[in-house]
Amino acid sequence: MLDEKVNIDINEFLKTLNFKTNIIYFIKWGILSVIIGVVVGFAGASFGHAISFATDFWQSHRYTLYLLPIFGLIISALYHFIHADNPRGTNWVIDSISSGETIPLKMAPTIYISSFLTHLGAGSAGREGAALQIGGSLGNFIGRKLKLGQTSFSDKADINIAIMCGMASCFSALFGTPISASIFSMEIFSVGVMYHAALIPCLLSSYIAVYVAKLMNTPVEKFIIQRAPDWNFRLVGFMILLAALTAIVAILFSVAMHESANIYKKVFKNPYIRIVVAAVLFIILTILSGSRDYNGGGFWLIERSMSGNVRYEAFLMKILFTAVAMGGGFKGGEIVPTFVIGATFGGAFAKFFGLPYELCTACGMIACFVGVTNCPIASIFMGLEFCGSLGINYYAIVVGVSFVLSGYYGLYSSQKFAYSKTEARYVGSDAVSIRKKRQNS
Repeated sequence: MLDEKVNIDINEFLKTLNFKTNIIYFIKWGILSVIIGVVVGFAGASFGHAISFATDFWQSHRYTLYLLPIFGLIISALYHFIHADNPRGTNWVIDSISSGETIPLKMAPTIYISSFLTHLGAGSAGREGAALQIGGSLGNFIGRKLKLGQTSFSDKADINIAIMCGMASCFSALFGTPISASIFSMEIFSVGVMYHAALIPCLLSSYIAVYVAKLMNTPVEKFIIQRAPDWNFRLVGFMILLAALTAIVAILFSVAMHESANIYKKVFKNPYIRIVVAAVLFIILTILSGSRDYNGGGFWLIERSMSGNVRYEAFLMKILFTAVAMGGGFKGGEIVPTFVIGATFGGAFAKFFGLPYELCTACGMIACFVGVTNCPIASIFMGLEFCGSLGINYYAIVVGVSFVLSGYYGLYSSQKFAYSKTEARYVGSDAVSIRKKRQNS
């Protein structure tokens, strides 16, 4: 009886201890998340306004395209100034979680200015890659200033949560998608593993950032499906085919991005020459195409795809333009081009088979997103927040199919594969060999 009473007392004590720990965690991250959400939300909102201004400016002043070589030299000089002649971009943020490497604060203004110049010169790039780097850098800075991991009230891993909060906040401030931004920031580091301890902090900081962005009237793009067809097996079959083909497109885009960067670095050792060559090639491509459709982010191509006004080769052209610009050293994000590539491919697919344009455009966009990021849960929520809930049943299907068939490819070489995509087993120890096979195949 005495032993039983002792065991009961110990269990009650542990329950009380866990409850107290949870309360401390909740209060601590409630305060920290608000701080990160406000600071990073403001930075993300101002960045969104800057990119919007740059886009509007080059569209009304077409000559900025020919200033791209000068902008490129400035970008290279900026990175040389911060001693990052071979910058790792978003991979740097991903590496910081696994290795504990510090993300310098100077990374935030550098990528901010560089992305602005890329967009001002009509370079084919997005904004979210810069957002992840800005947010990760600011989250890391705030965490270290508040001495996370250095006091009795915080764990060493808390700095990682602060980085994730920063990433989620800046992403959601730009896109107005707090749930998918939060899950993406938890899911991107290691495929098959989510950092659940960051769930409440990321969600809270993301919603705060979205609120800040709204107060600043930050422009947000959404492509909501107005009508979705009733569930039927014929359409399900077409969505499976679309997802399978989009997985191939995602692989093509990932390979093009990696190989273009490798070729540039192999042929042109000097980063200044490399980025000028990229600028000249980009200008030539634009002139030869006879269109500015593939310059800048390209959200207008998604709008055209949803209305059925899409060219069959548009997705290939966007891949080419983005690889030429970003492979040579111009800065920005890869996710907006990913959305455009997936959307235009989905629109072309709908046009070829006589299917609903809106649904195929949205599904192509989401299938391409999961194919290059390997983040299936975030991709489903991205579909909900970015395109509305009417196509949720089809989103889930295309995400599942594209996630599996895209294999171990992806945009981020630092991303780890903790679990196999096709077998119920842990592959953490084999992650390096899997990545090498992926890159060499």
